[in-house]
Amino acid sequence: MRHSTDRILTSHVGSLPRSPELYARLQAKEAGESPDPTLATDIAASVADIVTHQLALGIDVIDDGEHSKSSWNNYAASRLSGFAPIEATFGHAGPTRDKLAFPAVYEENRAMYAARPLKLAMPRKRRVFACTGPVRYTGHAEVARDIANLKAAIGDRPVADVFMTALSPSNVALYYPNQHYATDQDYYVALAEAMHEEYQAIVDAGLLVQVDDPRLATHYDRHPDLGIEDCRRFIAAQVEIINHALRGIPMDRVRFHTCYSTNVAPRVHDLELRHFVDLLLNLNVCGYSFEAANPRHEHEWQLWREVQLSDDKLLIPGVVSHCVSLVEHPELVAQRIERFASAVGRERVIASNDCGFASSGAGDEVHPSVAWAKLAALVEGARRASRRLWA
Repeated sequence: MRHSTDRILTSHVGSLPRSPELYARLQAKEAGESPDPTLATDIAASVADIVTHQLALGIDVIDDGEHSKSSWNNYAASRLSGFAPIEATFGHAGPTRDKLAFPAVYEENRAMYAARPLKLAMPRKRRVFACTGPVRYTGHAEVARDIANLKAAIGDRPVADVFMTALSPSNVALYYPNQHYATDQDYYVALAEAMHEEYQAIVDAGLLVQVDDPRLATHYDRHPDLGIEDCRRFIAAQVEIINHALRGIPMDRVRFHTCYSTNVAPRVHDLELRHFVDLLLNLNVCGYSFEAANPRHEHEWQLWREVQLSDDKLLIPGVVSHCVSLVEHPELVAQRIERFASAVGRERVIASNDCGFASSGAGDEVHPSVAWAKLAALVEGARRASRRLWA
């Protein structure tokens, strides 16, 4: 990963707006429907467009916008063997601390999204898989196609860095429940062995890999019965699993992202960064991507004045939000960047957003035009901060 040696570099979390038509076709593919003969060509064209858009906007560290996936968490079943469809709810279905605190708001939101047109709302019936046999990675051709599309889209145009996202073992386990392995630990290890092959393929192609793991930060809110120490034990165990999945991969080729998900609703029970930042720093990764722009977490930049960040690690803080439609003023973005630069040094800050702009296709993300306006504010804010930081 490049340091911000002469200016603040910019990036984003990974997912970028895609057309509703492409989203629907990707959903159909992941649901196992009849093959779409033109989908591969249209994915490549969409990746080419999204790369051009990022470069034209002035983003330095880019990716494919996850345009080959209907969502960041719904692609793994097509790249792993040992799974079979089941009748269940996708993901975490239980009450969260915030849903218990604000039941009326969450119910209103659920009803509103359910009433939207199908192409913009979450599917009424999402295909769910469970692990029913030994897990093996079988996605070599798909990840190779993703890499080829991204490289072809960039061509010989100069970029600071290029990354590709991949799901963490813990999040695969969350969305694909274990019905085969004797213990959850055995399942996590098997998933780490399998996902290692995807991480390695991305790095071997000369790209950075970003391991996506919102579960680390959201586990506390999703489990009202657990205390902070319980969640710290869970996070510590998952850090070991991720490090196992990353074994042999140079640390400077790896970014890590965690967040509090796309949740356009009251949030007062997010796990504070101070409760798990020490565990995050045990990850064998170079860059840490996390929420720092939303009102529950903007103050946490001060924590980095106290945390001992080793010289070989970088911060990729969110300086624009992902689920608030107000577009940040570039001067506010610059101030946020400068705070982090004052805490850890200007060379170790890459400006980003809090979370993806098309992370689930649920219809609860900001409008694509707002997403691009926020990224434009991000780029301009980084320019302003750079002028002052390198004055």
